[in-house]
Amino acid sequence: MLPVFSSRAFLAPMAGVSDPALRLICKEMGAGLVVTELTSIHAIIAKQKQLQAQNLKISEFIEYSNNERPLGVQLFGSEIEALEKAAKIVEPYFDIIDYNMGCPAPHITQQMAGGALLQNLSLTEKILKTLVNSVDKPVTLKMRAGVDDEYVFKDIAKIAQRAGIEMITLHARTVKQGYSVESDWSLISELKKTVDIPIVGNGDVTSPELAKQMLEQTGCDYVMIGRGAMGNPFLFEQVNDYLATGNYKKYSQKNKSEIFCKYLDYAVKYNIKFTNIRQQAMRFTKGLRGGSELRNKIMNSKNFEDLKNIMSEIS
Repeated sequence: MLPVFSSRAFLAPMAGVSDPALRLICKEMGAGLVVTELTSIHAIIAKQKQLQAQNLKISEFIEYSNNERPLGVQLFGSEIEALEKAAKIVEPYFDIIDYNMGCPAPHITQQMAGGALLQNLSLTEKILKTLVNSVDKPVTLKMRAGVDDEYVFKDIAKIAQRAGIEMITLHARTVKQGYSVESDWSLISELKKTVDIPIVGNGDVTSPELAKQMLEQTGCDYVMIGRGAMGNPFLFEQVNDYLATGNYKKYSQKNKSEIFCKYLDYAVKYNIKFTNIRQQAMRFTKGLRGGSELRNKIMNSKNFEDLKNIMSEIS
C-alpha cells in the first residue's frame, strides 16, 4: 500500500540533480514524495558484493536521510534475474520501488532500459510482474507516452495495473521528443480514464498556477516537478499554499542564497561530486541580478568554502 503523502507535489528523479541534499531541501519545502536518481540494477548488485565484504549496507551507495521519507528509489534495467535481486537488496531501505520506463538518454535506451522498453510490451509485463512479486513494498512506474509518434502508454498502463503497480507517473512527451516540445497534458487525462490507480502528471510544471492547472485539467492525483524545481525548491511550498489558499509567498535573491548555503551544509555529509554541486549552484543563480558574473565565479570555485562565499555575496 502506498504511504500517505503530505502534499500533491512530488520531486522528480533527475540524474545528477536529485541528490540526497537537494531531496532533503525539497522535502523540507513541502515535497510530498522525493525519489532517488535512477540507479542501475547491475550497479546495485555489484556494489552490494563490495559493501558486504566491508560489512557495509547499500545505503553507502544510494545515500539518503530518513528525514526524506516517504522516499522512493528508482531502478532501471531489464534483465529479469538481476532486477529481482536488486529490488530485494534495496527494499529494506526505501518506502517505494519506482521503475523507470521514461529516460530518453541514449546510454540508457541502448541497454533496452528506460524509454526503450515502451516498444516491448511482453518484456515490460515480465519486468513489472517480477518487481511486484519480488518485494512487499509498493511498486510504482514512471514512463513516457511512447518511443516515437506511436503512443503506447495506455497499453503499458493496463499491463502495469494487472501486474500490481500501485501508481503511475506519465511524462507527457515521447522519448523521441526529449524535452524539445511542450508536454501534452491531454495524454495524462487519457491515462487517468484508462486505469483505476493513482496517476501522477509530469511535464512543464514550473509554477504554482501550472500545478493547479494540471491537476484540474487532467484529473491527475499528483503532480511531479522536475526541471521547475532545479534551483527553486521553494516551488513546493508555493504549490501547496496556492492549492490551499490561492496565494503564495514570493522569495528574494537573499532567500535563494540562504537556501543554497543550507543545501551546501547538507551536501558535505554525502558523497556528491563537487562538479554536480557546482552545477546546482549555477541553477540557483538562474534569474538573479548579476547571475552571469556569479556563474563565472562559480565555474572557478574549487571547494565548498568558495561556493559558500560566492553565494553569501548575494543580497
